[in-house]
Amino acid sequence: MPHVPRRFPHNDIISLTAQPVRYDLAESLGPDLRLGGLLANGLGDALKDVVLSYGPTEGDAELRALIAARHGAGADDVLTTVGAMQALFLIAFVLGEPGAEVVVARPVFPNARNVLASVGLRVIDLTLRFDDGYRLDTGRLRSLLSARTRLVSLASPQNPSGVALSESELRDVLAAMDGICPEAFLLVDETYREAVHGGAVPRPSLIAQDRRIISCASFSKCQGAPGIRTGWVITRDAALRAQLVLGKFNTTISNSVVDEAIARSILRDIDRIMDERRRHLGAALTRTADFVAAHGRLIEWIRPDAGALCCIRLRREPFDDAAVARFHRQLAARETRVGPGSWFGDEARVFRLGFGLLASSDLDEALHRVTQALTSASMMAV
Repeated sequence: MPHVPRRFPHNDIISLTAQPVRYDLAESLGPDLRLGGLLANGLGDALKDVVLSYGPTEGDAELRALIAARHGAGADDVLTTVGAMQALFLIAFVLGEPGAEVVVARPVFPNARNVLASVGLRVIDLTLRFDDGYRLDTGRLRSLLSARTRLVSLASPQNPSGVALSESELRDVLAAMDGICPEAFLLVDETYREAVHGGAVPRPSLIAQDRRIISCASFSKCQGAPGIRTGWVITRDAALRAQLVLGKFNTTISNSVVDEAIARSILRDIDRIMDERRRHLGAALTRTADFVAAHGRLIEWIRPDAGALCCIRLRREPFDDAAVARFHRQLAARETRVGPGSWFGDEARVFRLGFGLLASSDLDEALHRVTQALTSASMMAV
């Protein structure tokens, strides 16, 4: 057989980093922190003492301890990574032996799935449906597991829906793995775990529930600092962690010591930062809920458990396939975009709406433009 080189698949979600628009409802994060605010809060003095050497491969010791404390884990269970994507890549690489399989819940952030396929794992999709509220069907999951399964990959809350894994679903997943693939790991992307709305209390990390659970996340979503490209992976499996450390050493050696210094500064002040961000997300979610209610004849949604995002679906009666395409063209003409379901492996009439990035006045204007596009594109208006 001729050799087929491995290639990373293209996904139009890359447009988020390359093609800015005036009103971006396709983004999945809250407002970005500004470096000036951190400098005014003491970061400047801390940076003066940073030596621009290699950092430790495991990550800065204080930073790992701060991350561990928010997850009920030990500092030695934490490995910092270059964003959560390096964590996902290293996990895939370490577990990606010939013939290995991974079950991935979908819709999913496309990079999280693509990185698994890129190292040669056989990726098996566990389809989650809008009509089921994107809840996990553990019976369906059980049918997809095999003795070759090395990893089950979930997110809680999910991207793009913001729906979180329930305790009973977690128990059922682990029970299914017990009977079919007891040596497999369960990866839970907890990137949005602390991005709750208003006065809600974040759910505890799942890392303490079972030694097979791997948790990963980053500073990009909850904390509003995607620019520092700092994430982490937490595992209580010593052999896996040792391989992840070696994998990091053989790729990036270490994280940027400057980025990790900024990350430490954020976590030292995290309660104040998160309180402000949760109030913003709560207000934005209320605006979004009001928007959906006002246009119930055209759209429906799944209310998110956490995160700065949700899934909305164009109703079938007013939107045939042509009207769905027309809706996105109408949005583009209004300098506004949402995240098409096709980015995440979902049906075309579903889209991800990111309500957390924009200031209140801009969010109101963006939703107004979505309203215009809905009205203009629907078959009712033709």
